[in-house]
Parts: sequence; structure tokens; C-alpha cells
Amino acid sequence: MPEMTFTVRWPDGGVSTCYSPSLVMHDHLEVGTDYPLAEFVERTHTALRIASDRVEARYGMPCSRAAAQTREIDLHAAPFAASGGRVRVLSMQPDHPTGAPR
Repeated sequence: MPEMTFTVRWPDGGVSTCYSPSLVMHDHLEVGTDYPLAEFVERTHTALRIASDRVEARYGMPCSRAAAQTREIDLHAAPFAASGGRVRVLSMQPDHPTGAPR
């Protein structure tokens, strides 16, 4: 199960590099796209839950790093919850090869 990182720019201009234990994030986010904050949080939660479930199916326990990343995204998003704003996906590494399992 290949892991990946994705880099985002928050509404205040801050940049974070985030972790996923699976390439499934490619199914939920697109590089160069600005997402409304709530949608970004929802999409990343969904993808990280799927990725963690895959880890659990394979290794018998959920991915603690995916859970930690979900919490980190929530903490980073919290200050912008009232005002909203947009989160831009700057990059995803590695690029997803077409046809490879995510």
C-alpha cells in the first residue's frame, strides 16, 4: 500500500504537508483546485478513513498516522470555521499512475 503526501495552502496563506497511508487521496482531491474549507475537511476525512480502513483490513489495526492527520487537519481548519475561506491543493506526491490501485 503506497503512502503519499499532499501539500495545501490554508486560507491564511500558511502551507502544510499532510500524510495519507494510501493513494486514495487522489480520488478525493485534485492538484490546483481550491476547495471551500468545509468541503476540504469532509473530503480529507473521507479519504483518510478509507485509507485507514484499508490498513486495518491488511494489518489488523487502523492507521494511527491517518487518525493523527485527521486531527491535525481539524485543528488547522478550526480558526477559519466561522469565516470559511478556501484551501488550495498545491501538490500530491507521488503522482498517481493511471490504472494503479489506490
